[in-house]
Amino acid sequence: MSPEFLLTSLFIVITPGTGMIYTLVSTLSHGFRAGLIAALGGTLSIISHITAAILGVAALLHASALAFQVVKFAGVAYLLFMAYQMIRDRSRFDRSTLEPEHQVRRSSASIIRDGILLNLLNPKLSIFFLAFLPQFISAEATNPVGDMIYLGGVFMAMTFVVFALVAGAAAQVRDQLLARPGVMTWLKRGFAASFVALGARLALTER
Repeated sequence: MSPEFLLTSLFIVITPGTGMIYTLVSTLSHGFRAGLIAALGGTLSIISHITAAILGVAALLHASALAFQVVKFAGVAYLLFMAYQMIRDRSRFDRSTLEPEHQVRRSSASIIRDGILLNLLNPKLSIFFLAFLPQFISAEATNPVGDMIYLGGVFMAMTFVVFALVAGAAAQVRDQLLARPGVMTWLKRGFAASFVALGARLALTER
């Protein structure tokens, strides 16, 4: 595993995207544990993209305009749905969301589901891994598929660590932010706008 792979992966992981924003939202809404669950969901979604790259599904998405558009606009619709939910849910970012642990556990399935779907419905990620991972595999490799799985696992580990650090940082300032309703209102609008912007960017994405 080369230093170039680690540096490139780190740069990609720390670039703000849907997974990082969703981790922030979940942490501020329900606390650090929910943020970790959201980070796990965003990380687990990478498995499908790595698998797609290995099996050639990413190449199919790249070759088929219809398949690419269907997956892309499903992702756009889900991002817009998340923005709508952000504005509609008045309890979000309120002091009343300081929930007991058992309430957070009950919502874990939905938190991890949204974390997975937000990244899963982005066809560019599958194509990205198809183009990205092979660059760091030697032409003389005896088990290139195994090497791709290994590098994908390293990328996933880096993703989870970075997202967990984001959740930890957000948790540190959560109480102070919740004590300022005006700030939280604008923050909620900002997150909703971010999901809309990410949806617009995805909608404009070409193969």
